[in-house]
This record gives sequence, structure tokens and C-alpha cells, in this order.
Amino acid sequence: MEKLAYTLLAALILAIPSAAQNPQDLPTAPSAAQPRFPGAPAQPPQAQSPKPQATPVQDLPAPPAATPTASTAQIPATQTTPAKPKAAPTPMDPSSAFAPVTAAPPRVQHPNQVEPETGGDAEYRIGVDVDLVAMIFTAVDKKGHYIKDLKREDVRLLDEGKPPQRIEAFESETGLPLRVGLLIDASNSIRDRFRFEQDAAVEFLNQTVRRGNDQVFVVGFDSLSDLTQDFTDDTNMLARGVRVLRPGGGTALFDAVIQASDKLAHTQVKGPSRKAIILLSDGDDNQSRHTRAEAIEAALRADLIIFVISTNVSDSDRKGDKVLQQFAEQTGGRVFFPLRIEEVSNSFAEIQDELRSQYVVAYKPQNFEEDGRYRPVTLDAVGRPGVKLRARKGYYAPKRK
Repeated sequence: MEKLAYTLLAALILAIPSAAQNPQDLPTAPSAAQPRFPGAPAQPPQAQSPKPQATPVQDLPAPPAATPTASTAQIPATQTTPAKPKAAPTPMDPSSAFAPVTAAPPRVQHPNQVEPETGGDAEYRIGVDVDLVAMIFTAVDKKGHYIKDLKREDVRLLDEGKPPQRIEAFESETGLPLRVGLLIDASNSIRDRFRFEQDAAVEFLNQTVRRGNDQVFVVGFDSLSDLTQDFTDDTNMLARGVRVLRPGGGTALFDAVIQASDKLAHTQVKGPSRKAIILLSDGDDNQSRHTRAEAIEAALRADLIIFVISTNVSDSDRKGDKVLQQFAEQTGGRVFFPLRIEEVSNSFAEIQDELRSQYVVAYKPQNFEEDGRYRPVTLDAVGRPGVKLRARKGYYAPKRK
């Protein structure tokens, strides 16, 4: 009996420490020493701490629909507290919400463009001088052959009798895109040779117009001007614009030149181009509301060249030829007087060659004023004896608005 009493007493003493332990002090399932993800080391046992309070739903990184339990709300000591959600972005302006995103256009360097000298914080400034004048000219020798190796020092330029303040550029430009207005006299006075002129014009277009590069429009005129084909590089469409013309009526030559000049002046072109009017006429104007001087002024203000092919085949109409010659000389172009109607095609071929064999000199004149008046210019090749330069005789300065 005494032995049984000692055994019961020993069992009671051993049971007291286990019963004294608090079941709540045991680690729960999420904080147990188990790996957090496959391959991770087991976490060390947590230090005893007060039971954490429940965390509000909106402060948890879990979706709002998830309801935290007691175990998911408990954060182990080795885990960082999740960051609060970012603030909602400011609502976009409705007008810009669907605006297309386009790449920034390439920056084009102008001769007078000023680049910032400091770092990236400096503003980008562009200064364009309105008094920068560009003169286009052609150089030929005594036999009429084109000279394509002129240097800047070979040319002397005088603006109102004075040398320029400075030369900005001097270049030979042979491959510039063409913007051309083809004006065909469709009056009664040229009826007997009209078909051949149409054929020559179509041949010129087929040989000259480069697809994707040049743009030409066709105008037939008698007492009124008729745009039979607008700007295009499609030679088939241009040929149709020539073929639909029918001769008849009077001749409003000066009005047609003014209208074509205005169209070329307002042509939007990316980068430099060569603007010209090619005129087929006998020069006998009897219907225009404007004068010859007004037509030449319109061409000069549009900064274009006029090439003329006279349709006179006799010496009887010298007056008309003189009118045509003034158009060419004042704008820096050239007039052709075919001795026979069959030579019209040769004249077109020479125009094509000249359009691809020209120079340009850009300069800043002295004592320039934006007064809108005419300023005469002379250009000659003092450094190349025997070389003749063809250029316009002057230009109209812009007028301050």
C-alpha cells in the first residue's frame, strides 16, 4: 500500500508543469516553424507577444472580397508590413483621354537657327530672319552648255547695288522636287497647231515627272482658266488633263499666270523645292483683267521661274514674243522660239535639263526693310570669263503686317 502511494504521488508531481502551460501560448498554424514557400528554410520560433488586434480589411493587400481570419491577420515577426495602396491617379482631361500618341517631329536646322550653349535646362530657341533672300540661277557657257562646277568666289551678287551683308549658303541643287504649273494656251489663235503642242506636253510630262517626288498641275486657258488636273505625280492623269483641252475663245494670258502663281505660292512643301511655270502661248493677250506687270509681280512674289515656249511660227507676231520674253527674263527663266512646230519637243527637253541644273545662293542683304517694295538684283560670274548667269532681276521684300 505504501509503495502504491509513492507511485501516485510521483505521477501527480510530473503532471503539474504540463497542466500549467496556457494552450493559447502555443504557436498557431500560420506561425508554426514550417517553410513559407517550397524550398525556403523553416522560420525560427516566435517570441511570445500579446495577441494582435484584427486589421481592417482595406489595409490588407488581399482583394477587398477576402475576409481575414484570425490566422491570416497574424503577421510573423520576420515578415515586413505590407505597404498601403497607392493613391488613385488624378482623372484625365476628357479632351486628352483619347488623343493619339505620336512621335515628336524631327527638328530641322535652319541657316539662322540658334542652339543653346548651356546644358539641358536651357530653352530651345529658333530665330528666322525675314530678310534672308534665296536667288536661283543657271550658269551656261557661250555655247549654251550648263556649267555645274561654279564656286562661291566665282559669283558676284549686288542687291540694290550693294554686296550682301553675308552669304548664308551657296549650293548646286540638281535633284530638288519640282512643283510645276503647266499652262497651255487654248485660244483660237493656236488652233492649227494645238494637237502637236498637246503631244509635246505629254511627252515632256512622261520624261520629267518623277513618281513620289514631283508634283504638276495642268491649266488650259482662253478667255478663262480651266484647271483640268490638280497637283499629282501620276503622268496618266496629267496626260488626260492635257488631252481634254479644246481650243476656242480669246486669250487671258496675264490672268492665267496670276492664278497659277497664287496656286504655287500657297503650295505646302516639306523641305526645299523648285517652283516653276511652263507656259505655251503666242503671247497675244486680249481678254485679261490684269496687266503684264501685275502678272510678273505675282510670279516674283511666289518665288517661281517662268519658262516659255512660243507657239508663233512666223515673224508676224513680234509683239507677243516680246511679252513672253519679259516673263522669262524677269523671273530668271528662259524663252524658246521653235522655228518649226516639230521643235517644241526639243524646247521641253531643254527646260527639263535646266530645272535639274541650277544653283541657289542664300544671303542677307544690307539695309533691308520690310516695306514690300521691289529690290533689283544683279548676278554675274566675275571669276569665270565667258560664263553667263540667268537669274531673276529682283524680288519684292515682305511687307510688315
